[in-house]
Amino acid sequence: MSRPDPFSAFPTPARVNVGSYLVRMANVAPEREAVVAPDGRGGWRRIDYAGLARRAGSIAGGLARRGVVAGDRACLFVRPGVDLVAITFALCSLGAVPILADPGMGRERLLACMRRMRPRVFVGMPLAHAARKLFPASFASVELAVTVGRRLFWGGPTLDDLTRAEHPLECRDTAADDVAAIFFTSGSTGPPKGVVYTHGMLDAQVEALRALYAFEPGEIDLACFPLFALFDAALEMTSVFPEMDVSRPGTCDPAKIVAAIRGQRVSTTFGSPAIWRRVVPHCLERGLCLDSLRRVLIAGAPVPPRLVEDFRRVLPEGADVFTPYGATEALPVTSISGSEILGEALAYLKNGAGTCVGRAAPGIDLRLIEVTDDALERWDEGLEVPLGRPGEICVRGPVVTREYADEPQPTARAKVPAVDGGRGVWHRTGDVGRLDDEGRLWFYGRKSHRLETRKGLRMPVPTENVFNLHPRVHRTALVGIGEPGDQEPLLVVEPEPSHMPRSPEATRAFIRELLEVGRGAHASADVQSFLFHPRFPVDARHNAKIDREALAQWAREQLA
Repeated sequence: MSRPDPFSAFPTPARVNVGSYLVRMANVAPEREAVVAPDGRGGWRRIDYAGLARRAGSIAGGLARRGVVAGDRACLFVRPGVDLVAITFALCSLGAVPILADPGMGRERLLACMRRMRPRVFVGMPLAHAARKLFPASFASVELAVTVGRRLFWGGPTLDDLTRAEHPLECRDTAADDVAAIFFTSGSTGPPKGVVYTHGMLDAQVEALRALYAFEPGEIDLACFPLFALFDAALEMTSVFPEMDVSRPGTCDPAKIVAAIRGQRVSTTFGSPAIWRRVVPHCLERGLCLDSLRRVLIAGAPVPPRLVEDFRRVLPEGADVFTPYGATEALPVTSISGSEILGEALAYLKNGAGTCVGRAAPGIDLRLIEVTDDALERWDEGLEVPLGRPGEICVRGPVVTREYADEPQPTARAKVPAVDGGRGVWHRTGDVGRLDDEGRLWFYGRKSHRLETRKGLRMPVPTENVFNLHPRVHRTALVGIGEPGDQEPLLVVEPEPSHMPRSPEATRAFIRELLEVGRGAHASADVQSFLFHPRFPVDARHNAKIDREALAQWAREQLA
């Protein structure tokens, strides 16, 4: 069957440089605020688009004078704010390649990533430079080290040194296929990998987001996930960075998030469920309405319907919550609104249908194939499963990345070349789901988290969703006990705070309630074994994805 070419949805210019977004804004709206960020003294540092372009131009000129050229890799360890945005645009305008890795991934993983990437340029805060000197083997490739702040014993220029001479922001003539940036995956399901983004992919991503969410010029974005703020210039919006540790979003102070939203009249925001699990109860307890918000995007981990429902109670009429689905390698893939989540989709979820993540985003070709861990040398439509059957989610389109930086084996496992004249590559997400007859995708969980029981393949999310509806349950994780092929399902339960059972009697009573919940849905009826955990281990980036491998090991130790 002939299918539309996904690349026709957002035709990418042959020549494009994402630095041109900032150049354009400096010309069409020079006095519009570009970035608002904490100044460290309880106030805000503000810069308009004209000022941001001047700063980025001066940084680019200073880097060029010190030998930075197109293709140079530059790792950034800079706090979210004006300088992070200006440095990133400066590098992109030169055709250099910023590498953005989350320090929250842990020291050993971070050092391993830097060894693999071999950056020529290092731009960081004093603490990052101290780490560079403590672990020189991971940064042996660095030839130019720039300090953002006070330079101590390590030498090299400071950011102030780079910006002493003004220089207009001029963009190198880059092709759409030229590398623009490397973003690292969170490492929640394996070692973090560097995802290669081209200028054309980032341009297509901007257009897909604009088409999905109807962003308008002049909107104000609360950048709880800093990388998303890099799209704000392209979308003609203002970026507001809240006062929070972005490497630990689950520890944010909800009062500061609310103060930023209300004080800066924020209209849109993107963040992890871990942030809103703190902010929404804070608002409900105090009767606060976030009346400036028009839309909220929540991603990074499955979003419980209860959180969506509560969030909509603190939004003004006409505003909604959206949960885009995707990954570092491909975003957005699908999207669904809160109104749809709480409608028919919720009824299906209660019966074990999985989590509805909506319909394919513009420009996305979405298929499901048989679940296998084997690499695939070529795309074959014979791999696809019939409509309604679970399979691994695969996507192709202009926002889908083609490779991991310097990692041919992970690339071979995750990427499948298109055939029959198809452009791009197919990305295997590693997630399992099901397409219904209305074109909606239902998420079942990670392929690596599947249980292999005597009855066959079993995915965790449909079962977990049923038990997560219990009012005293915060979240659950279904793990397999035993050898693959003979695994028994066991449900690990994290109760809501203050509801952890403290006695054998309380534990037995809680289990009886859970068994009753399970009997109401076919997907959960056979779960008979339960353990209670006070606080699940989670990923570093979003503080929301459950570390199931660690949890399964904990469960085995408890049973032993």
